[in-house]
Amino acid sequence: MTHNALVVGSSGITGSAVVRELIDQKWQVAGLARRPLAEEGVQPISADLLDPASLAESLKGLAPSHVYLTTWARQPTEAENIRVNGLMIRNVLEALRPAASVRHVALVTGLKHYLGPFEAYGKGTLPQTPFREEQGRLDVENFYYAQEDELFAAAARDGFNWSVHRPHTVTGVAVGNAMNMATTLAVYASICKVTGRPFRFPGSEVQWNSLTDMTDSRQLARHMVWASTTPAAANEAFNIVNGDVFRWSWMWSRIAEWFGIPPAAFDGKLIPLEQQMADDARIWKEIAAKQGLAEADIDKLVSPWHTDADLGRPIEVVTDMSKSRKLGFTGYQASDDAFFDVFATLRERKLIP
Repeated sequence: MTHNALVVGSSGITGSAVVRELIDQKWQVAGLARRPLAEEGVQPISADLLDPASLAESLKGLAPSHVYLTTWARQPTEAENIRVNGLMIRNVLEALRPAASVRHVALVTGLKHYLGPFEAYGKGTLPQTPFREEQGRLDVENFYYAQEDELFAAAARDGFNWSVHRPHTVTGVAVGNAMNMATTLAVYASICKVTGRPFRFPGSEVQWNSLTDMTDSRQLARHMVWASTTPAAANEAFNIVNGDVFRWSWMWSRIAEWFGIPPAAFDGKLIPLEQQMADDARIWKEIAAKQGLAEADIDKLVSPWHTDADLGRPIEVVTDMSKSRKLGFTGYQASDDAFFDVFATLRERKLIP
């Protein structure tokens, strides 16, 4: 049976990894984004997910068997996040209805399912760690729940299977991505190295000392394709992380070592990256000019607000993957190597010195 995939958000960290995984598995792949990347073996589709008419026109004639939803749009309030991001899911699935070809839709959300949205992140009564999929929704408004509800409604109406994938912080390479810790830390470390500033952990004492985990975009991509082609995984929600755990007190030294700089001693004070990097646009522009880098606009590379949200949490965050393991998913990725692979790719593409 031929597998035809549509990857929505194909230029992002997760979407681009899903595209590469599908190509490696010899799928026919279409990649949808506002500005799709040109990649061999991928049919590029440019569309605005909030414009139903143009979206329907862009997807006319496409008959995907599998759809991978990997995109979202950050809004100023959670109410707007719910409206906009729920609508994008609805519009895509509605535009694909005429072809009646879809057999499985995989949706990426994340651990804010358990932690709450940005407006109430890590606050109130939270489930115990490690987070498990059977832990229900929090009693707060959350755009992840809105996305799920759109997916569930369309699946019930149109008869396709679904899967929901909840990664922790995703590492990968994608310029202009709204949530990009690995590239943010790479730029920060590069600035510290050039300027001699201390490479200081920006987060909380809890995050420094507690166990945590992460999700490599390649691991997430493998998981999404696995779930979408494994009958036992149909109509299930899954946590997906690398499979190891670490403490930032260890990882920070590992990252410093890769860049050849000393890690600053952590004194327990929370000094967010948004504060530390507030005036770095000019410095980065100078570094880019001297080093011949491909991107001089620091705002296209870093997302300190998102890194601060993760590293500043006052609670431990560890994720259970037993559900996937019991159903046969055996993927594993060492988290320090995941960081190093991103750093090496950024250097290769002349995005960092």
